Amino acid sequence: MSNDTGAWGEPEALPLHTGSRRISWRDLPRAVSVGIEEVLHGSVATATSQPGGFSEGLASRVVLADGRRAFVKAVDAAAAPGVGAFHRREVAMAGALPSGAPVPRLVGSYDDGRWVALVFEDVDGVLPAQPWRMSELERVLDAVTTLSEQLTPAPRLAAPAPPPRLGGWGRLAHSPTARARLATVAPRAADDLELYLSLEARLDAATAGTTLVHGDLYPFNILLSGDRVVFVDWPHAWIGPAHADLVMLLGSVALSGIDPEPFAARHPLLTGVEPEAVDVLISAQAGFLLATACSMGGSVDPRLVQMMTRLGLASLRWLSGRRAGNR
Repeated sequence: MSNDTGAWGEPEALPLHTGSRRISWRDLPRAVSVGIEEVLHGSVATATSQPGGFSEGLASRVVLADGRRAFVKAVDAAAAPGVGAFHRREVAMAGALPSGAPVPRLVGSYDDGRWVALVFEDVDGVLPAQPWRMSELERVLDAVTTLSEQLTPAPRLAAPAPPPRLGGWGRLAHSPTARARLATVAPRAADDLELYLSLEARLDAATAGTTLVHGDLYPFNILLSGDRVVFVDWPHAWIGPAHADLVMLLGSVALSGIDPEPFAARHPLLTGVEPEAVDVLISAQAGFLLATACSMGGSVDPRLVQMMTRLGLASLRWLSGRRAGNR
């Protein structure tokens, strides 16, 4: 495998905003907004839609008539069953996170069988700048260490943890349509498919561990608030190795045109971890992203497809450099 990293695409900014799939507070059915206000024990005076992330439905910061603030997300699970399932899973996950962890506190939830909503404390923060700024990146990398320590061993969960959003090269290999798309968006990946399949065969061993892992740790799920780093959106949390979130986050660093390898080499969460085990996770991350992007239908938000493709290629760029350097 050559170190022709340009074959994996050039560094690009991560698209942090969803397309037109968000709704506003006034778009909610009256029964749903009333139900959410009952959770809040107050009436909503103003609601401001938030741009970060890609899920459908409501994602708004609200100010109540008495001045209190909260963050609310809600979705019509009949119209978007996947997002509805994520919201319901997050209720269970958020309720299990320990006090003091750098996460928003879950105030409560609403579920009428069709609409499901979560109400969190409002975090007065901003998303990390993209491309990454070095000072913010260092802050977040330190915070990932703290997060991992607080979630090891994993807290007891009210519902089983979902499987990790990793792997997908096998699905690509057995889908002619998806494989053809891969050859278009990432021809080098299509050429090196056998390598990724061999790495994916070791995924079970590489994902063993006792830490509750966020599972979707990209910049759009991180808020910088004063001197705090807060990690939001936990529906994809799973139990695995302490370094899994770090590896995922470093994929977004590669997208910014920054070499993740120096950060990986000195980060305490990767001390003593076999390099091949890290390669397996990087490859599996790219496999999930590219397999999903190459399998999506035409009705999917194109920004979501773009984001997953860019992140997948960035991870492969990092993996290519690692494996060339280890020869």
